[in-house]
Amino acid sequence: MPIIDRRSTIAGIVLEHSECAQVFCDHRIDFCCRGERTLEAACAEKGLEVEEVVTALEHAIAGRKESAAPDPRAMSTPELISYIVSRHHAYLYAALPFLAPLAAKVARVHGDHNPKLLALRDAFEDLSTTLEPHLHEEEGVLFPALRAEPRDHRLIAGELASMQREHLEVGAMLACVRALADDFVPPYWACGSYRTLLSELAALEMDTLRHVHIETHLLMPRFATASANAEQGAPS
Repeated sequence: MPIIDRRSTIAGIVLEHSECAQVFCDHRIDFCCRGERTLEAACAEKGLEVEEVVTALEHAIAGRKESAAPDPRAMSTPELISYIVSRHHAYLYAALPFLAPLAAKVARVHGDHNPKLLALRDAFEDLSTTLEPHLHEEEGVLFPALRAEPRDHRLIAGELASMQREHLEVGAMLACVRALADDFVPPYWACGSYRTLLSELAALEMDTLRHVHIETHLLMPRFATASANAEQGAPS
């Protein structure tokens, strides 16, 4: 019996089977900001054979390793927020300052050989410049508002809308980084620093996409109705 329903949404598949995130990433299918699309629709949009993608997804599920990682779906809102901050925000706070000088070094040393590395350095700088204030805004305004009792639903509505817009920007920036990095596959002549850069960029992409996926498809829906009412001026 097939594990994957082709009519399922991309986001729903990743929520149910987290190991499928890498398969979607490899096929450049956005499971975060555009995760509401069905698998069939996403494959058609990319010109992919749905059966091939389903086979890859089911192979990933079959090869899943048991993990002690908690299921975010089972977390309360305060627990989910703490998980996002301690797992994903903390990762970015460490990774961004590590990768910036590495990207600059690789561009300086190998930019003449591969001019795309110069553009990659700049694209990563744009990504970092966007992500850092986004994290601070969530931790300083949005997350406290979600934890507060009583909640200010008008404030939350505005913050969630802003978060979603920024997620779309980040998704586009990640796609640009991947393209400039040639899908994170190093050329045969790449030095250790070059290979490390691509490996770490691939890790950053996956962690950020998982991060955005959780916020968009788990955290946001918990407040969607009240936020929509607040935006329309209806009592919440």
